[in-house]
Amino acid sequence: MTVQTTGKTPSRKQRLQEKQRRQLAVVDTVDKAEVKVRKAEAELAVAVVEAVEMFGDEDAASHGLDMSVEAIRRFIDLAATHKAAAAEEDGEETS
Repeated sequence: MTVQTTGKTPSRKQRLQEKQRRQLAVVDTVDKAEVKVRKAEAELAVAVVEAVEMFGDEDAASHGLDMSVEAIRRFIDLAATHKAAAAEEDGEETS
């Protein structure tokens, strides 16, 4: 918060500018957190795919990871989407 040394109350414009500054700071914080969440989800998706491979199938991985089959499938789909996006960025064709 801005400290006023003049003893005057801030004008409407100053109050609005301060409010907007705080709002933009919060939006920036949320945006950064969303990026971290997407990255963490992508990493978890890769780990789940590896777990399915190690356990042999989705049902076994579901029991081993204590995760629903639906969640397993969602992470498998997410991993495939990320892999396709990465391949597209590299100029490769996905099959």
